[in-house]
Amino acid sequence: MEFALLLGSPLAAALLLACVRQSRWGLRLNVAFSALTLAAAAALAVRLARHGPLLLAHQQLYLDPLNGFLVVLTALVGLTTALFSAPYMRIELAHGRVGERRLRLYHAMYQLFMATMLAALTTNNLGLLWVAMEAATLSTVLLVTLYRTRGSLEAGWKYFILCSVGIAQALFGTILLYLAAGKALGAAGGDALLWTQLYAVRGQLEPAVMALAFVFLLLGYGTKVGLAPLHHWLPDAHAESPAPISAVLSGLLLNVAIYAIVRVKVLAEGSLHSHLPSQMLMGFGLLSTVLASLLLWRQRDIKRLLAYSSIEHMGIAGFAFGMGGPIATFAALLHMTVHALTKSALFFTVGHASQRAGSQLIEHTRGLIRGSPVLGWGLILGSLALLGVPPFGVFASEFLVLTAAVHQQPWAAPILMAALAIAFAAIFSKVQSMVLGVPDEPRLTFAPSIVPTYAHLALVLMLGLAIPLSLAHWYQAAAQLHGSF
Repeated sequence: MEFALLLGSPLAAALLLACVRQSRWGLRLNVAFSALTLAAAAALAVRLARHGPLLLAHQQLYLDPLNGFLVVLTALVGLTTALFSAPYMRIELAHGRVGERRLRLYHAMYQLFMATMLAALTTNNLGLLWVAMEAATLSTVLLVTLYRTRGSLEAGWKYFILCSVGIAQALFGTILLYLAAGKALGAAGGDALLWTQLYAVRGQLEPAVMALAFVFLLLGYGTKVGLAPLHHWLPDAHAESPAPISAVLSGLLLNVAIYAIVRVKVLAEGSLHSHLPSQMLMGFGLLSTVLASLLLWRQRDIKRLLAYSSIEHMGIAGFAFGMGGPIATFAALLHMTVHALTKSALFFTVGHASQRAGSQLIEHTRGLIRGSPVLGWGLILGSLALLGVPPFGVFASEFLVLTAAVHQQPWAAPILMAALAIAFAAIFSKVQSMVLGVPDEPRLTFAPSIVPTYAHLALVLMLGLAIPLSLAHWYQAAAQLHGSF
C-alpha cells in the first residue's frame, strides 16, 4: 500500500496538474500531492525500521537502509521545493517569464520528475532503474527549457544530448551485466537483472564481462552525477532552469545517479574480487573535486557557481564511496544528505535574490543583508554550511571523509584538503560581495518564501550537532552492506 501511494501519488498528480487551468489551484495541488508522497515515504521508513529490508511486487520493488533514507530525503526536499515553488512561480507568472500553459507544464513535469526518481530508488530491477533514469532525463529537459529563451534551449539541448549519450552507455552496461549473470542465474529471464538476485551470486558473475559492464555503467550514470570530465551539461542546466528545478536537480537527481553507481559497484567488486571499481570511482571523484574547485573562480553567474559546487561535492561523495569501508561510506551517505539540504536551500535563496535584482550575475547583487535581511542571512548561513564551517553537518561529513582518507589513501588527503581550501576561498569571496556593502537595487517588492530555506539549514545544523540515532543506524547498516567487501 505504501509503495503504491509513494509511486502513484506523483504520477496521478502529473496527470491531474496537466489539466488544471487555474494557476492558483495548480500551485496548491502541487504542494498537496508532494505532502502525500512524503507521508507515504515516512510510512515506508517506519515499516523498514520495524521489519527490515522490504521486497514486494514479485521482487520488483526493494527497500533497504541505503535507498530507504534516500526515498525519505527525496520526498522531503520534493515537498519543501513545492512549497518554495508556489511564491516563486507566482512571481515568474506576474513578471511574464511564464504563462498559464507553461505553468501547467511545470507542475506536471515536476511531479513526473519526482515519480521517476522515486521509481529509480525503489526498483529492484536494474533494467527498470535504467528506464527510470531515462524518464527523469526526458521530463527534466522540458523543465530546463521552460523559459524558452535562447540560453535555456541551448542548455536543454546540451543536457538532452550529453545525458542521452551517457544513458546509452548505461544501457549497454546493463546488457553486459545481464550477460555476466547468465552463467550464474541460468534461464532466469528478467530475474537476472534483479539486484537482490545478483547480489546473492555476485561472486559467480563472469569477471571479464562484469568489468566491462561496470566501466560503461560508471561512465553512463557518472554523466548524470556530473563527474568530471562528464560534467559539461550540469552548469548550463542549473543556470537556465527555474530555481526550484535547480534545487531538485542538484539536491536529488545527482544523489539518485550516484546511488545507481554504488549498487553496481557492489556487484563488480564481488565479481572481480578486486578494488579496481573503487579505484576508478575514487579517481573520478577526486578529479571532479579538484577541477570544480578551480573552475569556481571563473564563475560570474551565482547559479553556475552553485552548479560547480555540486560537481565538487558529488566528487567528494564519489571519492568516499570509492574508498569504501564503514567510516568512508557512512561519511558519503551523510554528505549526500547534508549537501542535498544545503544546496537546495541556497538555490531557494538565490532564486529570490535573482528575482529581486533582475539578474543572476553576482556583480548585480550587492548589500543583500541590508536590502533584504532574510535573503542575506539565508545566503550567508547557507554558504557557510556548504563550505563546511562547524557546527553545520557538511563539516562533520567532510571531516569524516578526510579522516578516512588519511588512514586509507594518505596520498589523496592533501589533494582533497587543497581542493576544499580553494573552493572555500572562491565561494566565500563571491558570496561576501553579494551580502555586504550598500544595496544598489530596489528593495524586495514581494514576500520571499523563507520557511523551506531555514528549515533545511536547521536540519543541516542538527545533523552537525547530533545525528538522530535511528538515522545513524540506517547509515551504519547501509555502510556495512555497501562499504566493505
